[in-house]
Amino acid sequence: MFCYSLFHHSPPLITKWKPQLLFFKPNFKSQFSPLNFYPNQNFPHFFTKTISGYPIKSPAFSSSSLEDEFDVELGRLLSLLPEEMRRRISEHEELRELIEVVMDIGRKPLARFPSGDFVLSDCPITVQDIEHATSQVGDFAIDNRAGISRTLHRISAIRNRKGTIIGLTCRVGRAISGSADLLRDLVQDGASLLLIGPPGVGKTTIIRDIARMLANDYRKRVMIVDTSNEIGGDGDIPHAGIGCARRMQVPDSDMQHKVLIEAVENHMPQVIVIDEIGTKLEAMAACTIAQRGIQLVATAHGVTIENLIMNPSLEILIGGIQSVTLGDEEANRRGVQKTVLERKGPSTFSCGVEIVSKTELRVHRCLEATVDAVLAGRFPRIEIRKMNSQGLEESSQTLTDISSDKEDLVVTGDLSETSDENSIGNHFPSDLSSNMADDSMEDRDLLRMYVYGIQEASVIQGLKKLKMDAAVQLTDNISEAGVLFALLSKLRKNSGIQVAAKSHKIPVYVAKTSSSMQIIKALEALKDDYPYGLKNPGSENDMNILEKVDALEEARIAIEQLVIPKEEPVELLPRPPQIISLQTELIEKYQLQSEKVGKGSDVRLRILPFKLVKDEDKSSGEDANANDFENFEPYGANGSPHGVDRLPLLPD
Repeated sequence: MFCYSLFHHSPPLITKWKPQLLFFKPNFKSQFSPLNFYPNQNFPHFFTKTISGYPIKSPAFSSSSLEDEFDVELGRLLSLLPEEMRRRISEHEELRELIEVVMDIGRKPLARFPSGDFVLSDCPITVQDIEHATSQVGDFAIDNRAGISRTLHRISAIRNRKGTIIGLTCRVGRAISGSADLLRDLVQDGASLLLIGPPGVGKTTIIRDIARMLANDYRKRVMIVDTSNEIGGDGDIPHAGIGCARRMQVPDSDMQHKVLIEAVENHMPQVIVIDEIGTKLEAMAACTIAQRGIQLVATAHGVTIENLIMNPSLEILIGGIQSVTLGDEEANRRGVQKTVLERKGPSTFSCGVEIVSKTELRVHRCLEATVDAVLAGRFPRIEIRKMNSQGLEESSQTLTDISSDKEDLVVTGDLSETSDENSIGNHFPSDLSSNMADDSMEDRDLLRMYVYGIQEASVIQGLKKLKMDAAVQLTDNISEAGVLFALLSKLRKNSGIQVAAKSHKIPVYVAKTSSSMQIIKALEALKDDYPYGLKNPGSENDMNILEKVDALEEARIAIEQLVIPKEEPVELLPRPPQIISLQTELIEKYQLQSEKVGKGSDVRLRILPFKLVKDEDKSSGEDANANDFENFEPYGANGSPHGVDRLPLLPD
């Protein structure tokens, strides 16, 4: 009967095939009836829109063939368990979200779900239980891994000193179609992808779907080098989750680099898919394959690109790192030390993907630019992609914290666009985007600093030394900056950035040299001149800062929602005199008038819907000074800016 059940059931395929026998009864007649499935025995809470944390796009997913096939494969894994454990686990409401089952001799068996561990039996595991499970799986290889034929489940063994198996970890494998949809544009463009993430985040699931996508959707010759049979499953016939892609098994993990070269030389693939590049030989083999014009898709353990840079075995994947000695003139031009780290050569992969979770990815479209930025102490350009709970891809959000130094091109098109708005004194509200309005209080409290002519790493080091790093955020958009921090010699040579600072009314702080002493001295001047004091969260002035920000936000909302659109006067809440002064400055930014009402502790501002009239002589004097930059002096004796009308700590 066992042999009949094994060969009677068709192999699980990700197609429209729908098996008639879906689920097994909790009460098995015999402990050794591994595939005793019965129809119309559905488990509770199966009609969910996610599988193992991945959103599914189909609204009627509960009846899809993919879900039915997963039930069959899950039943084959649970058949390794004794009858009592099968009954207990079948009653669990998160059965479809099962991660793994752990069995150790002398201990209670555990089923691990996203919500936590679940005890399957009050009786400890015996030697007979382990033998029953191991008799139904394939042979354990040198890496102590085995599998169930034509499934993606992985059975890992723990042995004692004599080589006897005393524990098993039965991990559930899933082929989830659509898990790589967030990367479809990169896959279609033929980019070589390197996926980075910690264990258990879903690297293998995504890379399996990429292989299927390339083979089925884009008709490419795909060859998978499957070291531990995690991508294509156990057995000689690969799992249908890889589509039409071919699979080469690796007899020994130490031979993976040889199998990679063999796949290219013997089978003429267009795409090579590799899981878990971990040694220098494997990295060198991948580099050799990339030089032959073959698209690569691979995974590596890590959290960020920086982990690869610091890994001497895998740094060749991102081009390699070398120490370079600069000449005096070049070091002075860059404002850095004479010995710096640079990328040695071209990167093996064109794009890098950091897997944050099963629904969020951080994409580095140009991996070489990311590595160069990290080595130079700058923040790289990152694109965040997310998938919501309905399985729909959210619009990509590009985050550019700091870009490369642009000595002659620092004034971009943003300057010409915003200068017209600034001419009417309304540049502050025009820079407020819809996204900024939804930012958290922590984001609004940050002071954005534009760094010019100085290495960003040196500025960040100075900020950390003064404990200002949590209150200051570096930006590459001068129109968003709240302060300009520059090297004096470079600033005097660039009139364009002077015009930008003047037009955006940005305070300017300079360092005479790029030494750490001069940088810290200039940062101390910034800290002293800042009205609220630049301190990291958690200081004793937090409540005072929050009160000021709350008052300014109250004034801003009143202006934008009542005074300007409805032309009605609005009275604000009573505030202390110093906060009323800040509110008055904000109102003047909108070119509106205000007056004080009330007495004593009830003094408050009334915003009037009348345009603020400025002195013509003062305006003409400012226009004359704006055109004269020959004697540009950005700071006084104490390093503070002159003639700057700005509210720090407010979002631009």
